[in-house]
Amino acid sequence: MCDQQFLIFKEVAETRNITLAAKRLHMSQPSISIQIQNLENQYGAKFFERTNKGVTLTHAGKIFYQHICQVIQLMKEAGEKIADLTEDKRGLIHVGATFTIGEYVLPLILGYLNEVRPDIDFKAKIANTETIAQDVLEKRIHVALVEGPIPQNRELVVENFWQDELVVVVPYHHPLATRSSVTIAELTKERMITREQGSGTRKVMEIALEERGFDPEHLNITMELGSTQAIKQVVCAGLGITIISALTVVQECNSKCLKALKIQDCPVYRPLNILMHAQSFQNKDDRYFVNFLHNKEQLAEILKSSMC
Repeated sequence: MCDQQFLIFKEVAETRNITLAAKRLHMSQPSISIQIQNLENQYGAKFFERTNKGVTLTHAGKIFYQHICQVIQLMKEAGEKIADLTEDKRGLIHVGATFTIGEYVLPLILGYLNEVRPDIDFKAKIANTETIAQDVLEKRIHVALVEGPIPQNRELVVENFWQDELVVVVPYHHPLATRSSVTIAELTKERMITREQGSGTRKVMEIALEERGFDPEHLNITMELGSTQAIKQVVCAGLGITIISALTVVQECNSKCLKALKIQDCPVYRPLNILMHAQSFQNKDDRYFVNFLHNKEQLAEILKSSMC
């Protein structure tokens, strides 16, 4: 079938290896080679350069690949539109999320939606912003929830759905824990535990401090860690204090292991955004999910347990 040949061509083009493409498609290597040869004969062009290291697209192959991706996407969207006409069909939403949202926000949202819309299933992927954005661009994810800076791309649509506050987090028995807020000047006297250079949380914190005339270099950073969970454990152990998302410390605050303090002279907020492809088809379930995320009153009710 023609559509099967297109899928085979796309898989070979993306894996650059006929053997690997055959394995992923559960076909034999000779069958893959024959289908590619038939396509090349049909269009009178050579699509691949074959070497002992694999295959690469020729100029004609690159042009064909661009159009094939569009054709496959159009056929997929046509199938989804037709499926929307079937009332008893279960919905499926492909959602992506960056780490803080995926670990602390998305589970609360999906837990609620599982109760009110049990007819919709979710297939979720959690990764860094760059990976999630690329999945949206390649239309593997329909709706993504991301924090921090987003790659500039005309094919990406960005819509804000929540404001996340970064707070100072201290051990529950720390001298500062008797208060509800702290100044930036006071932070310079404490041992700071932070995310590694390049993390979204760290970048937002540094930019916010710089905008208020404070040099982040003046912080006494004694430890850099690669995950929020690791930071919380170190702070619980009394090895320092940190600045992280208020959404991530609800359990520790409730169990009186940690205390979250507001920053007096410069509250730090970062947007949590919905990321979508500008040209991607959204079925009725995708639209329901996006509209739900824009219902700030409902979302506040769901996330209220995340505020210490």
